[in-house]
Amino acid sequence: MDKKIKVAVIGATGAVGQVFMWMLSDHPWFEIAYATASASRIGLKYASTVHWVMPLEMPKNIRDIEVKEFNFAAMKEAGVTIVFSALPAEVAREAEPQLRENGFYVFSNAASMRYDSNVPILIPEANLESLDLIKKQGYPETGFVVTNANCVTTGLAMAVAPLRKHGIKSIMVHSYQSVSGAGYPGLSSFDITDNCIPFIKGEEEKIEKEIKKILSIDPEVYAFTVRVPVLFGHLEAVWLDFEQDVELQDVIDDWNNFKVVCDLPSTPALPVEYGSDNTFPQPKYAFWGNPRGMVVYTGRLKKKNGKIGFLLLVNNVVKGAAGGSIQNAEAFVQRFNLI
Repeated sequence: MDKKIKVAVIGATGAVGQVFMWMLSDHPWFEIAYATASASRIGLKYASTVHWVMPLEMPKNIRDIEVKEFNFAAMKEAGVTIVFSALPAEVAREAEPQLRENGFYVFSNAASMRYDSNVPILIPEANLESLDLIKKQGYPETGFVVTNANCVTTGLAMAVAPLRKHGIKSIMVHSYQSVSGAGYPGLSSFDITDNCIPFIKGEEEKIEKEIKKILSIDPEVYAFTVRVPVLFGHLEAVWLDFEQDVELQDVIDDWNNFKVVCDLPSTPALPVEYGSDNTFPQPKYAFWGNPRGMVVYTGRLKKKNGKIGFLLLVNNVVKGAAGGSIQNAEAFVQRFNLI
């Protein structure tokens, strides 16, 4: 591109906001022109006010970015057209419609607008056509909101999408979710150290609801979600019941043939990678892949009583959060010929 598209990151100092800043720091299509955080941080340099929790060094070219106030006019003056939202759901419910009304193209990690009928829950590899819902929001005359899925749902949808053709009757999923999924500062160390918490408020309902909307399927979905003392990466144990007889090699072939439908900077060449070792995958692999953190890893594939079972690993803050939103923005830019 001769000229990069100017973007804003709203909520830039939180765990997901940090991933936005990291991934956008050298993005080939997007340039950070505006970053916001809480009122107490306004006017400060990013590196001096953020508690960096990423397991990677902070890029040098974002350290001196000044944190600014949440202001529509100032963002427009800075040339911003695309806004990446890392806002908490309760704040996003008020702010994101206002951003849309002010003409911004909003790519959100929040759950607050996911279930609106004209708002896509987008995963480009699985349901790229859902992007057309932005026209029902008024695009191109107005702005719009596109959401990504819940982090567990994202990993599940990626692994299940290439298997839809076999007819899915039911999905059983048990997730083992890292503490970064609770944000920062998140859980008390007294609660999670040497412990697992077998309930995450609202999470099971999100999975059961979102997988159907994303993949346009209507199976029975049974979910349990557990918080575990791991920093990054959500592990999921999945059992699928199919209408057709499916063999293990069919599943492996489907994953291996699950190619990219659009050539985007943040999309891996092989979005779902299967490993045959019995110890694979593990959360310590969460930042593997190219781009880092964007690959969903699967393993422990088995068949019992006609059902197919496997484990999967999704990076909850990258593919399952900020990286997914960036990928969604790339899909929009390409699909609607902004490049």
